[in-house]
Amino acid sequence: MTLLAIWSVSAITSLPGLAVSPIIGQLDTIFTSVSKTEIQMLTSLPSMLIIPFVLLSGKLAVSGNKLLILITGLMIFMVSSVLYFFAESIHALLYISLLLGVGAGIVIPLSTSLINDFFAGKYRIRQFGISSFITNLTLVLATALTGWLAGINWHYPFIIYLLPGVAIALSYFLTRRYVQKFAKSSPGVGKKAIDHLSEESIKHDPKPIQKKPLACVMLLYFLATTIVLIIPFNVPFLIQGYHLSSVWAGWMLSLFFLAMMLPGLVVKELVDHLSNYTTAICFGSIALGLIMITATRHPALTALGIFIVGFSYGVIQPFIYDKTSSFSNVRQANLTLAMVMSMNYTAIVLFPLRLL
Repeated sequence: MTLLAIWSVSAITSLPGLAVSPIIGQLDTIFTSVSKTEIQMLTSLPSMLIIPFVLLSGKLAVSGNKLLILITGLMIFMVSSVLYFFAESIHALLYISLLLGVGAGIVIPLSTSLINDFFAGKYRIRQFGISSFITNLTLVLATALTGWLAGINWHYPFIIYLLPGVAIALSYFLTRRYVQKFAKSSPGVGKKAIDHLSEESIKHDPKPIQKKPLACVMLLYFLATTIVLIIPFNVPFLIQGYHLSSVWAGWMLSLFFLAMMLPGLVVKELVDHLSNYTTAICFGSIALGLIMITATRHPALTALGIFIVGFSYGVIQPFIYDKTSSFSNVRQANLTLAMVMSMNYTAIVLFPLRLL
């Protein structure tokens, strides 16, 4: 049940801004007096707020009640979903998007922090991989669902923001009280988690944050995300150049997200096999995929290139999270993971500016 609770938090991290994407075109006709810039801000505003609140959440979790912080973020997330249903102006939607970014920013770093708290060694990197798989699977399914709901009513896609309710319902299974109770019936399994989370073990683990390796990983993650964002931002234009319909663009993007999702199930085995060459091979594969996309100018090879880029990035994400966990003690890991995850959203916010 604790594992299900952790997975339910992982499922939420891909949702911010997702409900707006399928209704952008509709909003342009519903709110005829507003500019396209205001409408486009609905997709970027949550990410802008996510960045500072990811860092704040990581900092608060170092010395605060992590479960309370998590539930607070989940509640803010859910409240924004309800408010979207009553929004009848573009300004109301913009204000609610800010609130959504606050809630998401609080929750997102805790999705990896919880894994770091409950798992170690080979089990930790496997769970980071599964978490990545669940995040991307939710992205694929939610994208399809929001597209269908948008065809009924433009308010309906915001239903997906009620998903944090599942995590709130399962939050009891993340409490020390529950884990201790579980340990009594299964001492070999539960005791390790309790020891790992105990205040005593944290006090005797004075390991400081390793700033140089952390800075390197942050830069690495920022570069990887920035490079990979070329796909979702440019595929629609690429398909247009092939004189294919927009349906093909949708299929290509779905293939990209599917490719990101698949490595999550086997990331431990992949990392074990690639060893110290994991980062170099993944970046090399991303470069190969981009060359196939740009140089071949053939739809089939473009699809293969997109798959290679997505798959490689799907390996890098959990690998980086696992490496980050070793750069500090247990408690400080909340902050280091938050700092690394903020690079993902920084790249998402900054990338469109390169296209202006």
